[in-house]
Amino acid sequence: MKAVYAAGVNHDDPLGVLEVGDMPEPETKPFWSTIRVKAASVNHHDVWSLQGVGLAAEQTPMILGTDAAGILEEDIPVRKGLKAGTEVVPYTFVGTDGAGVMPGERRTILSEKYAGTMAERTQVPSANVFAKPANLTIDEAAALGTSWLTAYSLLFTSANVKPGDTVLIQGAGGGVSTAAIQLAHAAGLEVFVTSRSEDRRRRAMEIGADAAFETGSRLPRKVDAVIESVGAATWSHSVKSVRPGGTIAICGATTGDQPGAELTRIFFQDIRVQGNTMGSREDFARLLRFVEHADLHPVIDSVYALADARAAFGRIVDGDVFGKVVLHIEPSA
Repeated sequence: MKAVYAAGVNHDDPLGVLEVGDMPEPETKPFWSTIRVKAASVNHHDVWSLQGVGLAAEQTPMILGTDAAGILEEDIPVRKGLKAGTEVVPYTFVGTDGAGVMPGERRTILSEKYAGTMAERTQVPSANVFAKPANLTIDEAAALGTSWLTAYSLLFTSANVKPGDTVLIQGAGGGVSTAAIQLAHAAGLEVFVTSRSEDRRRRAMEIGADAAFETGSRLPRKVDAVIESVGAATWSHSVKSVRPGGTIAICGATTGDQPGAELTRIFFQDIRVQGNTMGSREDFARLLRFVEHADLHPVIDSVYALADARAAFGRIVDGDVFGKVVLHIEPSA
């Protein structure tokens, strides 16, 4: 089957080890289900894998991809309503609770131990298969698994914000920050965002932000929580912007993970720092219901054919995106 895969790892030239070509079909496993992939989105995780973060050279070739939407290939007998031919989205964290794996297996996301989603077919434990929200296109649904689940968990689990709270979302434009703006607005939060780009600030306002500021700008008032995925470039601003007793929920560090900690401010003002990696299967189920009920639609930056994966990955590497980059997976003749 056709797939996008890491042929090796290269920290300095990740695109140099990115390949599009034939890979083996997934083998049938008990309590796992096969999905015929129609679309998959590209994440920073995919680039990090090419760089050797979470993926060792001896694990390659490895099919990339942590998000997908597609067609379920066989019935799941214990899941009422999920029949062969159903449009579905997978929860791609494996090993969080033993579903489909041996007890005690370390949690991984697809493309680390098990093959990823950027292929004509992918597999996940049957318990991780969910019906696609009816209001979404296949492309939109392919954006949910990593960025949108992470944003949902950051806001409502890690930061534990409530309607009426004020939240600062650092770095408008990325997949997580874009999702967080839309989710926070739909949940009745006041939403502040930052970006160095005037165009991104404008677009953030169009999708639900109440105010948008230049990166590092002084805010009108302190916020109840900060959603942080940028890292070193915005960390000091995040610490200064959250109210005493507030929360900084962090899921990434795209500009570096070694900022000054500012420990005195953190302990003196009782600031809580909470890390977050994606979210639970239960969070994913709630996210899907929320997206459908509130009629939310992920922002799609651009769409590429599978054969053009290098160009799609290039957009992520360059950082010039607003929303999600999606690959169309067409079955081979």
